[in-house]
Amino acid sequence: MLINLSPIRDDRTLEIYKTGDALTINGENFDFTQLPEGATLPNEAIGCEWIVSDVHRVNGQIELTILLPHGADASHEARFPQPINMTNDGQVVLPV
Repeated sequence: MLINLSPIRDDRTLEIYKTGDALTINGENFDFTQLPEGATLPNEAIGCEWIVSDVHRVNGQIELTILLPHGADASHEARFPQPINMTNDGQVVLPV
């Protein structure tokens, strides 16, 4: 799964877990398992304030963009995040 991050100045917290082609974002599950190769799920159909892009399956991999909230004293990595290529299941480690 390729997770692009869009930084935003926001004091809310974000916790993400990946399980297969599903994400649990702050306790809410979003399962993209049924998205076929080459297909796009429009952002409007997802219903998650944290997911800010359409969701695509390209070369078997889910690709999407998620908001990354950060505080006023955020690191360079949080303000200018690199995409996360998540191959294993577990917690998505976000820059702070």
